[in-house]
Amino acid sequence: MQDFSAVRQQDEGLYDLLVAERTRQSEGIELIPSENYVSPAVLEAMGSILTNKYSEGYPGKRYYGGQEYIDKIENLAKRRAKKLFGAEHVNVQCYSGSPANIAVMFGLLEYGDTIMGMKLDQGGHLTHGLGVNFSGKSYNVISYGVRRETGRIDMDEVRQLALKHRPKLIISGATAYPRLFDFEAFKSIADEVGAIAMADISHISGLVVGGVHPSPFPFTDVVTTTTHKTLRGPRSAIIMCHKTYAKAIDRAVFPGLQGGPHDHTTAAKAVAFKEAMAPEFKDYARQIVSNARALAEGLLSHGFDLVSGGTDNHLVLVDLSNKGLIGKEAEMALDKAGLTVNKNSVPYDTRSPFSPSGIRVGTPAATTRGMKEPEMGMIAGWINAAIENHTDDEKLAAIHNEVKELCAGLPVPGIRPSEAETAETGGL
Repeated sequence: MQDFSAVRQQDEGLYDLLVAERTRQSEGIELIPSENYVSPAVLEAMGSILTNKYSEGYPGKRYYGGQEYIDKIENLAKRRAKKLFGAEHVNVQCYSGSPANIAVMFGLLEYGDTIMGMKLDQGGHLTHGLGVNFSGKSYNVISYGVRRETGRIDMDEVRQLALKHRPKLIISGATAYPRLFDFEAFKSIADEVGAIAMADISHISGLVVGGVHPSPFPFTDVVTTTTHKTLRGPRSAIIMCHKTYAKAIDRAVFPGLQGGPHDHTTAAKAVAFKEAMAPEFKDYARQIVSNARALAEGLLSHGFDLVSGGTDNHLVLVDLSNKGLIGKEAEMALDKAGLTVNKNSVPYDTRSPFSPSGIRVGTPAATTRGMKEPEMGMIAGWINAAIENHTDDEKLAAIHNEVKELCAGLPVPGIRPSEAETAETGGL
């Protein structure tokens, strides 16, 4: 349990902000699909003395001394990740998801090579070829999307684009796609055109190891994932690949793009991987998907328009065009109601990404707190009420009071209810 007592003695201003954020998390429901709550063990490892060490290089080949235990920690994390995902090779040094994707491209491609990835406005990630991103500036990008009528990826179109443009790398994976990925089909297309198949499973990696989403292995050549989101670990990332690509990717991570790894985060990853191996993690993954489907059904019952009509994974993408407000307005109103979502573009959106037509809603964090299908029905009702009363602060506050009442009985891991209460006085 974090009481921030040392911070309070050193920096009272920051202490007050930490306590306020702790209360916000405790008294609201996090519905952003890319957010989750780590266990006290993961949190403890991240805040450990390992942050004092610097470890350029890889186990057995470091540039600094004093690495005996650091090497063992990194090797432990690698062994657990290999076992968890069934990977031949793992690099656990990546700082985060975007650097991991950049490392794959930097290690396996030449500048100007052609890559294929999903369009950002239709569910893809900025590192999959967005024009203003490193990926879009460094490579010739061919983008695929979803069918307007179904909101689902058209694999025939993916194949036609690949045959026409002959990319060197084909990326599957997304950040706002509520359906399953057919990794075997992507690999088949990649093989047909001589491309490397890469899967970015950052959002769904916890579902993959939990057995509720198909795995990219053994089909996919290279797989990247963040270790937070559905995997419920620290904010970081790993790269997994067939041994053919191991040397090039390791060199791209270090010394190509990074210096020393964050050893405290590597230790926290090792903890998270062990937690994900436990039988109860499969129950958790199944509940995430069950909750997302229940939330989708609840929203549909209130007249919301869902991209693709529902979900197969952990997230629901809502098009608010029929509700008379935009994503930014909905996000702000829901914040006041204690329901945290993010504004998000929807496929074929006519609005700017900075002011899109939709919101993205997910269930990983709420599921971690122990919420199940009945609570999803309540949340759908609160979302509807907040949208209908988005300009009425009094009604939004009343919804938040109901949210607080629910949250009081379902605490965030590592936060005692009494801790949250201290924010009312700024911790003084």
